Order: sequence, then structure tokens, then C-alpha cells
Amino acid sequence: MWEGFRKRESGEMRPRSFASRVRSGRIASIDLSNRKEVVSPHKGSVNSLQVDLTEGRYLLSGASDGSAAIYDVQHATDYEGGGLIAKHRCLFSVGKHHEHGHKYSVSTVVWYPIDTGLFVTGSLDQHIKVWDTNTTQAVMNFKMPGKVYGMAMSSIATSHMLIAAGSEDVQVRLCDIASGAFTHTLSGHRDGVMTVEWSTSSEWVLVSGGCDGAIRLWDIRRAGCFLVLDQSRSQMGRRPSISESTSKKGMVSQSLPTGHCSSAKSLMHHKKTPLRPGTKQLANLRKNQIVAKGTMVQRVHPGMSSSRSHATAHYGAVTGLRATQDGMYLLSAGLDSRLRLWDIESGCNTLVNFESTRLQSGKAIQMAVAEEASLVFVPCMTSVKVFDIWTGMTSRTLRGHFEAVNCCYYNRQDQELYTGSNDRQILVWSPSIPVIAEVDDHRTGQVSWLDVDRWSD
Repeated sequence: MWEGFRKRESGEMRPRSFASRVRSGRIASIDLSNRKEVVSPHKGSVNSLQVDLTEGRYLLSGASDGSAAIYDVQHATDYEGGGLIAKHRCLFSVGKHHEHGHKYSVSTVVWYPIDTGLFVTGSLDQHIKVWDTNTTQAVMNFKMPGKVYGMAMSSIATSHMLIAAGSEDVQVRLCDIASGAFTHTLSGHRDGVMTVEWSTSSEWVLVSGGCDGAIRLWDIRRAGCFLVLDQSRSQMGRRPSISESTSKKGMVSQSLPTGHCSSAKSLMHHKKTPLRPGTKQLANLRKNQIVAKGTMVQRVHPGMSSSRSHATAHYGAVTGLRATQDGMYLLSAGLDSRLRLWDIESGCNTLVNFESTRLQSGKAIQMAVAEEASLVFVPCMTSVKVFDIWTGMTSRTLRGHFEAVNCCYYNRQDQELYTGSNDRQILVWSPSIPVIAEVDDHRTGQVSWLDVDRWSD
């Protein structure tokens, strides 16, 4: 740590690199917090968690008893153990007793991306409800054709306010908060849709995972999906960065003499034989092929009606999806107890061999990614396994719950992890620090041990 400070002070290390190194060190030491506790009001299993994207302060949870609750994870409601353990009780909750509450289990909860004034809940009672945080009233209600399994809103969208929802119906539906109506119906899956995830690099790209084992990528501006991930299509290793690829291209162009370049161009020019109208070549063209600059290009139907539309990403339902922060890769989990890393641009399986996992069956799981340390947190029965994204090796195994873990959420601002389980508890995992924490003077009436002078008189 002190070496990093010295390099930062001397200018040998850039501020962003120094901050990334500090965060990575904190994440590597993450453990069950002994100074912060979230008091859950839920009477059923905790199915979904999310911290607001604007302040990183309010934690939203949804449970199988039909309730949703909000907590302030930065300001405690009370303290125990002489002020050393901060208790975070819910600010408010909405349950079955509420006039607009859900009748059955809340399967997923989502914050409105740009404001904490709204949050969204999806339930097995076939309803998606938009809530006003200030009045705790449901201001909008979308009736779905089946049980709601997954739901998502784009964190980078500036042109739309769409809620992507997956249900036991085969179609993905997009609900518009601005108009209060369904704007899109995306057809392609052959069974229910378990999970949905918006791209982190484009506000128009949506990813869905279904009970048919397929992962489909959609551009909501056009009809049909444009890519179906196939586990048999693979590539080894990570994609080279832009800087590396451009440097290689520059080296190749510099190594070729100018005469060779011109001769190569002329050779390619002579090899091209453009088609002329009326010839047999044009007559023999199939309807599903087009000619572009003298080459044959396969035309893909917007609905992906070819055999590629039946490709599967997992042997069984896709239960979890999580995109990396740069939008280049996608992590998926399935009922086959497999975790896969996909290159979104090529649509290939990167063949990262994640160590054996035992994933919960029958419901969707919520994974979390810590980009700074290249780690992914995956619920594996009663524990949470921490994998290295690029090697697939198990970094750590977090144990603290007594029953199956359903959801994880990583708070990048505080480098904290929140997990929800069937034991009705929400656990906080934070970087290891001394047990004796700094205590405010106005709360204890004593001077903090960190402020006591250590020098002699």
C-alpha cells in the first residue's frame, strides 16, 4: 500500500491506476461484515437486490412474501455493541397488506436508473408495478400474460424509459413508463423467459435467456433478434484490445513496401469478376443471398428462422445473465450448473473453464461482477463462490447463509457485497478493517481511538 502511495506521489502511477489497485485490494479482502447489519423485515426468501445507481445509498429488496423494502446502507438507524455494530433497518416496506401490494412472491426489483423517486417490482401474480418512493403508492401497473421471472432497465438509456420483462410467456415484453403501455413484443424463444439484461454499451441492445436454453440478443429498433449464442461456437482467450489490434495493423502496413501494396491491390482487382445482369450466375443466385461488392453475403431473416435460431447456450434453462461494465462480455448461468463467458461481438463461447458449481434449480439467480478485480460473485446453494472472470479459478467461497442464496449485488461505490437467501436474511460483505471502528463523538460522548494522541508529553 505504502509503495503505491510513493509511486502516486512521485508520478510513477496514474490516479486511475492507483484507485483501481486500492479497490482491487479491498475487494480481495472482502468478508462478512462485523460492523454493519441489515435488518430484514421479510417473512420469506429474499429473491432480488439492487442499490440505486445515482447515490449508491439505498438498497432495494424483494421477497417471496410479496413485499419490497428499502434500506439506507450509508446511515444506520441505530447501533449496538457500544456503537460498534451499525443496524440498518428498512425505511419502509410495501407488502400484501398494502392496497396496491403484490399478492404473490416478488421475483425481481429494479430502481429507476436516474432517480430514486421511482422503483419497479415484478411478481408471480403477473403484475409489474411502478412505485413512487415518496408516497409509497403504485403509480403504474402492467398486466403480464404470465408469471414475471425477470426484469431490467437500461442504466445508460437517454432516449427511452423501457422496462424489459421476461415471464412464463415465450415473448419478451417492453413496458414504457412514459406512456404506460407495451411498446415492443419480442418473439423468438420457444419457452418462458427467465432472465433479461440490457447491454452496458448500447441502450438499444437487450439480452434474454429462456427456459429453452437459448440466449438471444435483440436490437429493439428492428424486428427479430440479430444473434443467438451457440455453445458450440467458441474462441480461445480474450479478444485483443483496440490498441493492440491497431498497433499490429500498423506494423504489417509498415513492413510491406509500397510496390508490394500496389501489386497486391492490382492482383485483388484482377481476381474480382463482377456479375453482369442476364448471366447464368445471377440466375442461379438463391433468394437468401445477396451480392455486396463482388462477394456473396448470406442474408439472415430478421426473425432468425434458420437453423441457427435453434442454437442453445446451456443444456437447460438460462437462470442468470450479467454483462461486464465495458459491454464486451456476457456471463451466463444455467440449470446445467455451468457458468459461461461470451464474447458479445463475435457471439462465441470463450471456453473459460469455470470450476464446478452447483446452482440452484427452479428459479433465476442474480450474479454480480466486480470489474476492478475481475471477479464474479455467483450464488451456489448456501454459499457464494467468487470466480476470476478470465481464468475461471475459484478465488474465494463466502459462507454465512443457512439456506440457498438467490441474489448478489455488488456496490461499487463502497466495495460492498449484499446477498439475499431463503433464510430471509440480507448479509453485508465488506472489506476487512479493524474491529474497533471510528465512532462519532456526538454519538458516544468519547474521543475516537483514532484521534487519541500517541506521542508522550
